[in-house]
Amino acid sequence: MKRGSTIFLQAVIVLIGIGVLAFLLVEPHFEGRNKHATVFEIYFKDPFLAYVYVASIPFFVGLYQAFKVVGYARDNKVFSPTAVDALRTIKFCAIAIIGLVVGSVVFMPFSDPDDRPPGVTLRVVVTFASLVVATAAAMFERILKNAVEIKSENDLTV
Repeated sequence: MKRGSTIFLQAVIVLIGIGVLAFLLVEPHFEGRNKHATVFEIYFKDPFLAYVYVASIPFFVGLYQAFKVVGYARDNKVFSPTAVDALRTIKFCAIAIIGLVVGSVVFMPFSDPDDRPPGVTLRVVVTFASLVVATAAAMFERILKNAVEIKSENDLTV
């Protein structure tokens, strides 16, 4: 790939990460029940918020791995075992996000009944997006793994 396009893709990945991190840090201040709460009450007395922060770890790990894959593409090392490992990690991160979203249903009975429909909608959207990412990563992983095996076989015969 061209150097400019890979740098652009890496910049987009960094901006996505910064945007999501900013959203995770700022959104609790605007939430209805936290409108007049202190910073301590917002961040340390809400078990769901702690769960969301822990559940966001696979997202950021997946973003980092995507950043690395684009870097491999820039260095013409996309057909390497390290790129296959990075795609496998992205796939597992997406699967972990799906599992953590399903696990977040435990908090549903404790929420306000008016907040449940948007919460379910958000869970469905995040699960669908993670499923698409996991499927794409698995497909690319399989393709790259086959290409790496063919490349290593050709290197042995030459």
